[in-house]
Amino acid sequence: MKLPYSWLKELVPQLPPVSELEPIFAHLGLPLEGVDEVPAPVQGVILAAVTAAEPMEGTQLTKLTLDTGASGVKTVASGAPNAVGLPAGTMVALVTPGTSLGGMEYGVRQMQGVESWGMCASAKELGIGEASAGIMTFPAGTAAPGTPMSQLWPADSVLDIEVTPNRADVLSALGVSRDLAAFLKLDLVEPPVGAVPTQPGQIRVTLPPKGRTLERDPSKKLRFGCDHFAARAVSGVQNGPSPLWMQRRVTLSGMRPIDLIVDTSNYVMMELGQPTALYDRRDVQDDQIAVNFGLREGELVKDLLGNTHQVGPEDLLILDGGAGEIPTVADAFARSGEPKEGNHVLGIAGIVGGDHGHVRADTHDVVIESAHFDPVLLRRTATRLGLKTDAVYRFERGVDPLLAPKAAQRVAELLAQHGGGTPESGQTVVGDPELPFEITATGDQIRALLGMDIETAEMRDILKRLGCRVEGEGDELRVTGPSWRVDMVIWPDLAEEVARLHGYAELPETLPTMRVHESNIGASAPSEARATLRRTLSGLGFQEVVTYTFTSDDEAQKARTETPNVRLQNPMTTDRTGMRTALYPSLLRAAQAHAKGERVLLFEIGRIFPAAGETERLGLLMRGDLAGATYQPGVKGGFSVFKGLVESVAAAVGASFTLEQLRGDEVPAALHPGIAGAVVWNGQRVGWLGAIHPEIAQEFNLKGDTFILEAALPLPGRAWEFRDPSRAPAAWRDLAVITPAGVSYGEVAALLKREAGTLLESVEPFDVYTGDQVGAGNRSVAVRLVFRGAKTLTDEEVDPIMDRLMGAVKARGWSIREK
Repeated sequence: MKLPYSWLKELVPQLPPVSELEPIFAHLGLPLEGVDEVPAPVQGVILAAVTAAEPMEGTQLTKLTLDTGASGVKTVASGAPNAVGLPAGTMVALVTPGTSLGGMEYGVRQMQGVESWGMCASAKELGIGEASAGIMTFPAGTAAPGTPMSQLWPADSVLDIEVTPNRADVLSALGVSRDLAAFLKLDLVEPPVGAVPTQPGQIRVTLPPKGRTLERDPSKKLRFGCDHFAARAVSGVQNGPSPLWMQRRVTLSGMRPIDLIVDTSNYVMMELGQPTALYDRRDVQDDQIAVNFGLREGELVKDLLGNTHQVGPEDLLILDGGAGEIPTVADAFARSGEPKEGNHVLGIAGIVGGDHGHVRADTHDVVIESAHFDPVLLRRTATRLGLKTDAVYRFERGVDPLLAPKAAQRVAELLAQHGGGTPESGQTVVGDPELPFEITATGDQIRALLGMDIETAEMRDILKRLGCRVEGEGDELRVTGPSWRVDMVIWPDLAEEVARLHGYAELPETLPTMRVHESNIGASAPSEARATLRRTLSGLGFQEVVTYTFTSDDEAQKARTETPNVRLQNPMTTDRTGMRTALYPSLLRAAQAHAKGERVLLFEIGRIFPAAGETERLGLLMRGDLAGATYQPGVKGGFSVFKGLVESVAAAVGASFTLEQLRGDEVPAALHPGIAGAVVWNGQRVGWLGAIHPEIAQEFNLKGDTFILEAALPLPGRAWEFRDPSRAPAAWRDLAVITPAGVSYGEVAALLKREAGTLLESVEPFDVYTGDQVGAGNRSVAVRLVFRGAKTLTDEEVDPIMDRLMGAVKARGWSIREK
């Protein structure tokens, strides 16, 4: 929101200079986004009075005869559309000959036979505003002809204030000044608003009942549509340009001056924070205004800019007396049909005025509307219709519910003072606005929340400076907030105000106390485990990829995985029509992008969507050599290398890992039938590992061995155990077990671990032999058994265990290799 410094200085006369305001606004929670220095019009720009305005035949120009004061009567040819028919006495901004403006020096020149003395300028041409549609015009008698405009339009600083959504009370010059005066302990000079009439006016107003059903669903109701409405009639207004001081403030606040009636409405909104609307009284049939929903669904409303909007029973409207009886909601929906333009709609409440009733050039009698509307309702309507006006911006945040009569009085006074209008003696005020309610707190409560040692007496003083009524004795605070602070609803709001005006800089530098609810204990464990897994894999050389969760039936068929069950209603491409049911096809697609022979180590943590339900998975992929050969031999890739990397991951996170061979129907369709195993993590099967099936590799154009792993997350954990290392030496024994070739090493190791007991520390294979000595179809697996106890083990303690192991092997139908 933009406000000129001079305006704030008028309301707070002792306000510090602009250079000192930035930290003050920051303390108030209203940081400045910037300060724009707006210069005065250059020397050589004067005010001149129009004595005649004549169209130049055969052209689109207007000949203006001007009284320039000391320079006498001069003529100017102007192409501005608003130059046509300017009344005598109207004053304009004249750039005199010899003046340089915008890199151009103006002089005297002949235009269509008229000697044009300088130029009549727009606000944009003068560099003091953005309005460029016409020349600047001011009321007759603004100043003596020839007065330099820089005297009447001095340089100023424009503050661009960032306003948070809860602080609707500072969306005005008065609201910002209130905060500044309260913080700096300075006097506030409020705008001169006269006494609001107490007798009723000529305009009759009816409001919608509270609790009106908003939609077809009867359970959804509004608190109110409009709970406060003030209407005032002003007759005999001479519309025209608004006073120069008003145009200056409206322009510096980022708005475009239009005419006296419109500018007055905008000015009061910027001054007090209350949006108002003014209607031509000729269109307010029977001097009656109805605020209600009531139109049938699909009704068309044309706004004052000529745009058409389709409204219905869910939108609050301002209607004149010719609208007739307002139907019920049910009737309004039942009357739906072909859209029909409403001829008695004065405006869409709180958002935009209607074409019917808008102020025209010949408007002299106006009706002022100043009301308080339901912010939720207005926001819904504005969003649905795509209308975001300055009025909506304020209403949807919360306007002072008691401000409407005061704003109507201010508008009436300005129209009387500068437009010669005569306000009617009375003012119609209807509605039952919500009054501020009492909030109870104690000084100790506020001190405990803020962690600041502030005396209760100072709290009372701060709240009173903000406009609150404060009662209570001792440490008790019974506070009724001012009507404009609609954000004060609970006692922590009071604490916030105390901290704000006492000064955030006074907050003590202490470490915050961490209060963790029981339900949050351990809540971060899954994400921490995921992060640890990522770091471990990255440390082993894997690169993380993030791939699309979308796939297609064709890809699922190529990868031999489940067909997508979750379909996209609007797929962007034909190869992204459903949600993936496995992770490895995404890794295979990523591997395709790498050059032939290049090492590929990829991992992804992502979600899949099989028929069994959405779940999270870990996927690993390895292709090529682990390390290429240089001056030393490299490390070839292969199944054992890939398995070793997975074992390293398990060791790094303190987990046990084993791989159980899969055979027959147990082998996943993605894997090579002879190179497939089940991943057992901390004693639980979590997924599978192996070489990709050759036919799948061919479908994805992957030549050479490709190894993949897919496991369900989260991986099962186990409690950490710590023990002192044993000081006793180990006892080693070697054992060669002859089994059929189809028996895996895992089965042999499992049998030995189960039968050996607690003294067996580890089992490690060190040789595999096939040949004549073990017989056709058999193989010998030699393992090293490491035994360790609390003391040095003797042969008498280890030999019985070995006998038991050999007996178990033979009982299984296997044999022991003697030589």
